[in-house]
Amino acid sequence: MKIAVGTDHRGFSIRSKVTDLLKRLGHEVDDVGTFTSDAVDYPDIAAAVAEKVGRGEVERGILVCGSGLGMCIVANKFHGVRAATCHDDLTAEMSRRHNDTNILCFSADLLGERLIDRVIELWLSTPFEGGRHARRIEKITELERRIKEEV
Repeated sequence: MKIAVGTDHRGFSIRSKVTDLLKRLGHEVDDVGTFTSDAVDYPDIAAAVAEKVGRGEVERGILVCGSGLGMCIVANKFHGVRAATCHDDLTAEMSRRHNDTNILCFSADLLGERLIDRVIELWLSTPFEGGRHARRIEKITELERRIKEEV
């Protein structure tokens, strides 16, 4: 799977750990940065990943900032993106099973390395259940289409 990864300066310290894990798991990584610990604006990084996911250039994305929340807000502005901030096994699993999320957002500040690895692995390996959840995803897609037409 091709996965875009983006971090702001708060997520920079774990960026290489995330990309290394993805590569070890056999995924292709499109790393959009940041590539230093200098302060950057998280909306720029989140937009770069969300655009790639929304256009189908990558299958999924991972965004990391201090809380995971700001990145998630930005990512969900893009057509075709379903991003969720996950902080444990349950949120990672349910975001995939019921919401078919295609961008994982999480906190570099609040999660330890082992938990980060577990959340990423669980999020990548959990399938979408479909069924009644597919109907709900279709409604989200229809809302996106309507909103886009109104603009």
